[in-house]
Amino acid sequence: MCGIVGAVFASPGKADRARLKKANDLITHRGPDDEGFYTDDHAALAMRRLSIIDVSGGHQPMESRDGNLVIVFNGEVYNFQELRAPLEAAGYPFKTRSDTEVVLALYEKEGAAAVGRLRGMFAFAVWNKRDKRLFLARDRIGKKPLLYALLPGGLAFASELRSLLVWDGVDTALEARAIDLYLSLQYIPAPGTIYKGVKKLPPAHTLTYQDGRVTIERYWDLPLGAPRLTADVREAEEMVRAKVIEAVKLRMISDVPLGAFLSGGIDSSIVVACMAGLSERPVKTFSIGFDHDAFSELPYARQVARQYGTDHNEFVVTADMADVLPKLAWHYGEPYADASALPSYYVSRETRKHVTVALNGDGGDEAFAGYVRYFAMKAARLYDVVPGPLKRLIVAGAEYLPEKDAPFSTLWRAKRFLRAAVFGDFAQRHLKVICYFSDEDKQGLYGPAMRRALGEEEAGARSRAASYLGDAYERSKGEDFVNRMLYTDVVTYLPEDLMVKMDIASMANSLEARSPFLDHEVMETAFRLPGEWKLKGLRGHKWILKRAFADKLPQSITKRPKMGFGIPMAPWFRGKLKRYFEETVLSPEALNRGYFEEAYLRKMWDDHQSRRRDHGYRLWALLMLELWHQKCRPDFRGFGA
Repeated sequence: MCGIVGAVFASPGKADRARLKKANDLITHRGPDDEGFYTDDHAALAMRRLSIIDVSGGHQPMESRDGNLVIVFNGEVYNFQELRAPLEAAGYPFKTRSDTEVVLALYEKEGAAAVGRLRGMFAFAVWNKRDKRLFLARDRIGKKPLLYALLPGGLAFASELRSLLVWDGVDTALEARAIDLYLSLQYIPAPGTIYKGVKKLPPAHTLTYQDGRVTIERYWDLPLGAPRLTADVREAEEMVRAKVIEAVKLRMISDVPLGAFLSGGIDSSIVVACMAGLSERPVKTFSIGFDHDAFSELPYARQVARQYGTDHNEFVVTADMADVLPKLAWHYGEPYADASALPSYYVSRETRKHVTVALNGDGGDEAFAGYVRYFAMKAARLYDVVPGPLKRLIVAGAEYLPEKDAPFSTLWRAKRFLRAAVFGDFAQRHLKVICYFSDEDKQGLYGPAMRRALGEEEAGARSRAASYLGDAYERSKGEDFVNRMLYTDVVTYLPEDLMVKMDIASMANSLEARSPFLDHEVMETAFRLPGEWKLKGLRGHKWILKRAFADKLPQSITKRPKMGFGIPMAPWFRGKLKRYFEETVLSPEALNRGYFEEAYLRKMWDDHQSRRRDHGYRLWALLMLELWHQKCRPDFRGFGA
């Protein structure tokens, strides 16, 4: 696991080693064990390394046997030994035991086609000295980040956004549309970023830069339109079980200590169960809870830890720990509002005191339909056949439901889902369920300067966020409804929110996080099963996954309602974070940025304090936006200022 940076130029003499070192120093946390540099007349490449496999070898940048290719690599390729064997048999003179050298050798032999043979998480760059060509690649699900920026006569790339800003010529004007998307989704989706001149390479894509031209190509997708793997449920259970166990086994390859995050949910419990069956020693497990019992899953995690005799460690997050938020805003590099980044950061910090690698359950919800919103979206289709007058009555009645603190109140969920059901369009429904600020909210929220920066919208047009989700949904035409929902999340929410969250939170603490459910063969297997086997009726979430591991999990785990990884932000904003919010978001400095109408913000705040509304998520998004400004762009005084 590493961080990588670099820049290439069409004209000689522009590869600045001093800037390269500055860019690399900004990601020291990603790889405290080693650093390396390569420069020539046209290129400058560097890396920071967190040593996991071949600790004593594997130094980067690494050159091919003829010296023509240079690679910097971030991630892990779990099938590197399988890929190495035929190359070695053909006479390739390997000098290390690292997966990086295997990737380089395979690329030398097969070119861009080599990427499709890699099984793992990765982002890497290969510089071809002779052809003056840069090749970038990012893994299928987006576990590892890779960003780039066009420069005058060149292109720069990096694992984290701030490393790109050291190069001359990057357009750092803020993108109003990115902020608009952020306020809907809690993240800024690829390929965009907060800066006009910086882009994200999307997951499952490669980029080639040569002679001033950029070519971006997709090399993988979930198997849309592929035939079902089997019509036999028991055979499907065996397939799922075998693939998940195989994925866990591959991710236990390490030359350094490893453990697992254990939330007490189905996915992390399955991972720990598999690890226990594959390991001769007790698995080291790490759990995090909160000082509000309704948000804490520690009792469930303890059950699994006891069942498998793990070496269990726990940590509790309190509102006092929110003093790390400015640091988080800096690490994420652009506005990011998934509040579970806070516990993710702390569990990573505590875990790193014991191990260097931690497996987790990320991806299980998207592969096997674990979210409550999938039930809601499925149920909303029944609403389509309800007569018009009754529909209006149902929606009107929803407004009278009391609103309690999110995210686990049944009434809160019911109110949100009923509001969404009124929309016939999938993307609008989906957005209404997940969004922070709706289009209606933004009508009152945005100030004149923000409106001007966004430009006039066509009457009746879908919002940017709805279009983003709708485009993903449309790509999966021909699949059943459940699989179309899952596909939408796999190509939007999963890489752009969850993968960003865990990569930054873990790497900020020099910890490598591995996710067996994100193995592309696990994802493909799940996708080629009927949606009804994943979401059975309106209650049976993860139905096939639970059956596949029924002998491994106690019923108290499989039958309990899903909690998620939320934090008690609603009570925090009425308690220990109250003054902090007022001094940050409602400060003269923040209000003068011109994004928002002050009266609207103060009404939101008052409604939350009086418990008329739970605005916890919206307040969190506003707080993280302002903290990002303070840490990364304190000079910004508003669009048009």
